[in-house]
Amino acid sequence: MDRRDFTRHLLGAAAGLTGAAATWSVLARPRAPAARSIPWPRAFDGLQADVPRRAMALRGRVPAALAGGVLLHNGPARHQLGEVRYSHWFDGDGMIERYAFSSQGITHEGRFVQTPKFVAESAAGRWLEPAFATHPKDAPPPPSPDEMNVANTHIVAHGGELLALWEGGSAMKLDADTLDARGCKTGAPDSAVMPFSPPARVEPDGTLWNFGLSTGAGVLSIYRVSADGRNVETHSLKVPDIGLLHDFAVTGRHLVFLLPPFVYDIERAKAGETFLDSHVWRPSLGMRVLLLPKDELDAPRWLQLPAGFVFHLGNAWEDAQGISRLDYVRSPGATLVLQGARDLMRGAVNGNAPVARVARVRLDPASGNARQEELPLDAEFPRIDPRRTGRRYRHVYPAERVDAPLGRPLFDSVTRLDVDTGRVQRHRYGAGVLAEEHVFVPRPGSAREGEGWLIGSALDLQRGRLLCSVFDAEHLADGPIAQGHLERVMPMGLHASFIRRT
Repeated sequence: MDRRDFTRHLLGAAAGLTGAAATWSVLARPRAPAARSIPWPRAFDGLQADVPRRAMALRGRVPAALAGGVLLHNGPARHQLGEVRYSHWFDGDGMIERYAFSSQGITHEGRFVQTPKFVAESAAGRWLEPAFATHPKDAPPPPSPDEMNVANTHIVAHGGELLALWEGGSAMKLDADTLDARGCKTGAPDSAVMPFSPPARVEPDGTLWNFGLSTGAGVLSIYRVSADGRNVETHSLKVPDIGLLHDFAVTGRHLVFLLPPFVYDIERAKAGETFLDSHVWRPSLGMRVLLLPKDELDAPRWLQLPAGFVFHLGNAWEDAQGISRLDYVRSPGATLVLQGARDLMRGAVNGNAPVARVARVRLDPASGNARQEELPLDAEFPRIDPRRTGRRYRHVYPAERVDAPLGRPLFDSVTRLDVDTGRVQRHRYGAGVLAEEHVFVPRPGSAREGEGWLIGSALDLQRGRLLCSVFDAEHLADGPIAQGHLERVMPMGLHASFIRRT
């Protein structure tokens, strides 16, 4: 399938995002009372304006090697406009939080991504475009998916560019100093509406792999981007029964996709359902494993795992016999995305909802066998030492739920998991803290996996504080070697990157 065909299919799918029956999913309303002492719903209040730069109070000392670097964190931050509040966490407009490290300490600021959607809706004072799980009444189909782009999921630096990413649209270029929007990044003039997904796996040689998905057309596009960001190769293939797909992994020879049986139903979309609610759970499909050889992307190989849902993979590698090993975070169903992220927006939590577990997987393409085992970790947002992307590795660093009581969502700890032995080491922030994604930063001059720092943010809702912590990644249990705190509560975010400034 060439790019022009892909674009036509994608626009057709976008048109199906709005229908005659489409309405707002929810109006502004008081949140359900939280029957708990931890005021966690504050993390989902949202903001209406940029957040000015302020210095964080510092305990400890920022390592000299981190000075001049920035932790950039992206996530949904504007949840309400006028009298109307979004019903789903993933709908909100993206905000980039910047934590700047220096010898004097850490500063924090936040800036909304000035997407066309954000600019137009801010001027109108109301929502104009469909969102992931919310439709405005009587909205016409968008001219392209980028009219809906909220750029709220991830932020990466590659090829001299800073890119804010969202599932359904192009990468948004940002000025590295001001965070001003600089338009969409495209690989060719006719690829402006091709989605560029948040994972953006970068191999040690600088090659970036990514994908875009046209769910309505059943088309998966693979991108290979050179280290300098200028050479973009695209290959598109038809994939039957495709649905929500957020992440993938790379090995030395393959791309690895786990396809949950959460399948897009075009008839539901035509009937006016939101993009999310146009998906149906079909466990009979199982969890399909798609292996794509890097040098032969039109030669897919399929394996099978038990039905389950997945957002994030940690890493993958393969041995000389072609047997691949990977880890991912597995849920028994799509409850989190269908209901859990909606509950968060109204201050409610289902304490009986199934949890996500880290799973280790072994794939043998020669025999067609695939097997997995779950570890007893209620976790998400797994990160690795980036020098081990697609290579043999031992450690994954997820956010984990350890101390949080029933009735309090998400994660309170950051963990170092040995995927070979199952052993863990963790820092427990405490039940009053929401831990966000932490990223690994290698120590300069080191080649050993795991030698470096783990850096990330957390929301201390008990004290009304924002935290930014630096850990020795090999000694998490010792606590932060440096931690900034600020009397400020920010919206709960998604993915982050640490960027060394030169």
